[in-house]
Amino acid sequence: MATHKILIAGFGGQGIILIGQMLAYAAMMDNKEVTFLPSYGPEMRGGTANCTIVISDSPISCPLVDKATCLVVMNQPSLAKYEDMVEPGGTVFINSSLVKQGVKRSDLTEIAVEAGELAIGLGNEKMANIVMLGALIRKMNFVSEENMEKVLAKVFSGRKEHLLEGNRVAFHVVK
Repeated sequence: MATHKILIAGFGGQGIILIGQMLAYAAMMDNKEVTFLPSYGPEMRGGTANCTIVISDSPISCPLVDKATCLVVMNQPSLAKYEDMVEPGGTVFINSSLVKQGVKRSDLTEIAVEAGELAIGLGNEKMANIVMLGALIRKMNFVSEENMEKVLAKVFSGRKEHLLEGNRVAFHVVK
C-alpha cells in the first residue's frame, strides 16, 4: 500500500493552493484516502503559499507532513526552505523557469520543468501551475489522468469556462 506525502510551495498568486486542491479532488475521485492542508503567508499575492496533500490506499492517521515523499517548488525560496523536508529517495519537481539553482542533496531525484516558459509559450504565464500539475501527474501517477481531466472541467466551468481549453493544453504540454 502506497502513501504519498506531497508538499507544493511557491509565491502567493502562482496557483499553489489551486493545484493542491485539484490533486486532492482527483485522489478522492480515484477512491483514495486524502488530506489537504493549505497555508498562506500574510500577504497572499507575492507572499508565500504552500499546501500538503497526503494520498493513500489506507486510512491516514495524521494529515501533517513532516517528511514529504514529493516536493513541488515553483520558486527558488521554496526550494531553499523545503528541500530538507523531503525524505531520502524522494522526488523534487522544480519550476526551472524561476529556480536556477537546483537540488543540493544527492539522495533526491530532481525533475526540472520549464513551467513558466512553457506557459508563456502557450500565451498565459498564469498557467505555469497547470503545466507543473500535468508533469507531476504523468511522472508520479498519484491519480488518474482521466479524473484529473474531470477536475479541470469542474474547476474551469461557469464563469471560468473560457479558461478550460487553454488549461487543458497546459496540462498536457509536458509528456
